[in-house]
Amino acid sequence: MTHCLRFRNSGGLALLCALLGMLCEIGSGQIRYSVPEELEKGSFVGSIARDLGLEPQELAERGVRIVSRGKTQLFAVNPRSGSLVTAGRIDREELCAQNLRCTVKFNILVEDKLKIFEVEVEIKDINDNAPNFLTEELEVKIGELTVPGTRFPLKTAFDPDVGLNSLQNYKLSPNEYFSLAVNSVSDGATYPELVLERALDREKKEVHQLDLTASDGGDPIHSGNLCIQVIVLDANDNPPVFTQPEYHVSVQENVPVGTQLVTVNATDPDEGFNSQVTYILDRMPGKIAQIFDLNSVTGDISLLKSLDYEDSMFYEIKIEAQDGPGLLSRAKILVTVLDVNDNAPEVTITSLTGSVPEEATAGREIALINVHDRDSRQNGQVTVFVLGNLPFNLEKSIDQYYRLVTAESLDREQVSEYNITLKATDGGNPPLSTETHITLHVADINDNPPAFSDASYSAYILENNPKGASIFSVTAEDPDSDKNAQITYSLTEDTHQGAPLSSYITINSNTGVLYALCSFDYEEFRDLQLVVTASDSGNPPLSTNVSMSLFVLDQNDNMPEILYPTLPTDGSTGVELAPRSAEPGYLVTKVVAVDRDSGQNAWLSYHLLKASEPGLFSVGLHTGEVRTARALLDRDALKQSLVVSVQDHGQPPLSATVTLTVAVADRIPDVLADLGSIGTPTDPDDSDLTLYLVVAVVVVSCVFLGFVIVLLALRLRRWHTTRFLQAASSGLAGAPASHFVGVDGVRAFLQTYSHEVSLTSDSRKSHLIFPQPNYADTLISQESCEKSEPLLVSQDLLETKRDPTLLETTYQTVYMEKFKS
Repeated sequence: MTHCLRFRNSGGLALLCALLGMLCEIGSGQIRYSVPEELEKGSFVGSIARDLGLEPQELAERGVRIVSRGKTQLFAVNPRSGSLVTAGRIDREELCAQNLRCTVKFNILVEDKLKIFEVEVEIKDINDNAPNFLTEELEVKIGELTVPGTRFPLKTAFDPDVGLNSLQNYKLSPNEYFSLAVNSVSDGATYPELVLERALDREKKEVHQLDLTASDGGDPIHSGNLCIQVIVLDANDNPPVFTQPEYHVSVQENVPVGTQLVTVNATDPDEGFNSQVTYILDRMPGKIAQIFDLNSVTGDISLLKSLDYEDSMFYEIKIEAQDGPGLLSRAKILVTVLDVNDNAPEVTITSLTGSVPEEATAGREIALINVHDRDSRQNGQVTVFVLGNLPFNLEKSIDQYYRLVTAESLDREQVSEYNITLKATDGGNPPLSTETHITLHVADINDNPPAFSDASYSAYILENNPKGASIFSVTAEDPDSDKNAQITYSLTEDTHQGAPLSSYITINSNTGVLYALCSFDYEEFRDLQLVVTASDSGNPPLSTNVSMSLFVLDQNDNMPEILYPTLPTDGSTGVELAPRSAEPGYLVTKVVAVDRDSGQNAWLSYHLLKASEPGLFSVGLHTGEVRTARALLDRDALKQSLVVSVQDHGQPPLSATVTLTVAVADRIPDVLADLGSIGTPTDPDDSDLTLYLVVAVVVVSCVFLGFVIVLLALRLRRWHTTRFLQAASSGLAGAPASHFVGVDGVRAFLQTYSHEVSLTSDSRKSHLIFPQPNYADTLISQESCEKSEPLLVSQDLLETKRDPTLLETTYQTVYMEKFKS
């Protein structure tokens, strides 16, 4: 149509425009199929692709689909085979009641060409219903004076099928008194009658049992039975008679429920019980019994349910009048439903284009619209138009189809979205109308990059996280639409500690959720610096970067590590020395530990778990210092065993333990003398080694005593008090150094000086680790923790316990040799 507008002044192209217009018009011959009822879902109906002149694979490509008017869809198009198939089981009786011809009409839309084809499918009846009586039993009362040849109307059977599959004949069980006669009326219906063949004698037989069988003509034949009980009475020889055989009623479809439509009347010339008339609704197809109600006494017909002209325009109601003994007559009530304008027009958007490019020219198709009104005649005539001053037009297609097209070029910079309102109005009085809204977007170009909500992000994650754990989510917004607003997230390539960031972190390209690819360790690294890129899917794509800091939070996953004391590697036991003269609070040793965690997880506390002599030693809660809790007594054992626990403050807390052995003695020779008592016999080959050990111990003792003397002398000189110097000189001659623990300088020295003695009672060797600094309030450095090789004491040295003088002399000699070296 655009080309026609451009070249409307050209006579040569006028014919071409006319031909193009004819190609856009929709309409062709009607397509007809037939299919039996009750087929399985997906059953073949017809080759719709062949009848449309298409290949099966073209059905989906060209948008071929069924267009209905809001009713339940009975058929579907199989795009693979190109066939029209059933969408479910079809019940002809429910769909068309007892109409001989049952057809379903619908439209097939070829969307790319906007062509509509009308399809008519005839539903063939199958014999799927058996004749059925209204009741299973019938009681007929006959006077015994009734003359032979008298006929008694019986209940009719109803078969919802049609044609040969419907009710065909009746058959009565063999009986000498009765026979069956079947009468036909003008509409083709048959009514069975019971014929009296012989005079009845109530005194001989009061009740006669008969079976009436109704059969259809299907293959196989279906049938239904009615049990007839004939009760022989006297004197009732006249059935009720209606005042007219047919009653005609016209009623508007909007009458309220409960409205009385008509009153029927029947009279019986008999008297008494034989003349009492009862009105009954006869067996009727469909849902008539649910719509109409018959008062059995008065004969009033009223509504039980609202009428709808669009569902049914005509009803035929069959009624019976029965007297007391059971004689009956029949009549019909013909109800015509009159249409009122009670249905607003229906607007169906058959095909819709959600957006158009802003450079689109006039005449661009936007939607294919169908309008329909369920009312009839003038009430069903519909007009449709576009509300408001919008640049769109409606062009008539075929039947009740319209095309919504643009009236001029659109400009997105002026209007980016149109809300189009279509109004359909019928011709009723008063008219009814329906409005339908269509939202049309004008397509955009990619001129806006994605934008993050924050300039930068910070995220936190606990260490030891599971692999694949979600860490954080970033979100970017793009004001563009469609693909221009589809955002893909990625991480900028970088390295951390020599490894690519992609080995630590990954990001979901669609959602922006970051995941951990490995378990993080706070002790290895504490943060990661990332750059997240958000890119749209436009052409060309636009992107934006944002920085993100990922911080690893510490967990309590490392137990305390005890640096001092360390256990000897030769299987012996480390021993700490405590003089028996030590006062309460004397520093014996210090347990030093560290924790690789941080914060509260690295706060350490020290606890004494077990002691061979409870109450003798205490451990500093935060310092780890092992001190005497009371003065040492002679009864205290030489060897004291302590178990110290180091515990952090994590949740849950972790701990480590160390076992300390403390030797209680004033002098090292005393220790050796006592050690001999727990030793085991050794080989004579170890005597030389024992001698070396004794010499070393003596040298160390001499150096220790000499240092103590020099320190005391310096201290006394500062006091400038000769009295203390003389007292100290006289006391130094025969007192050991440990007696001066009350002096501040000696106390300070002793607190930074310790002996480690390792004893083995089951092996043949023991060793002493000689004095070295022990800083109470700081961690021991790696160099200070390195000890000299222990001096091995052989069993020969232990034998000298019998001669204390020789032991002390040997000890001092070894000590001096060690000091000189």
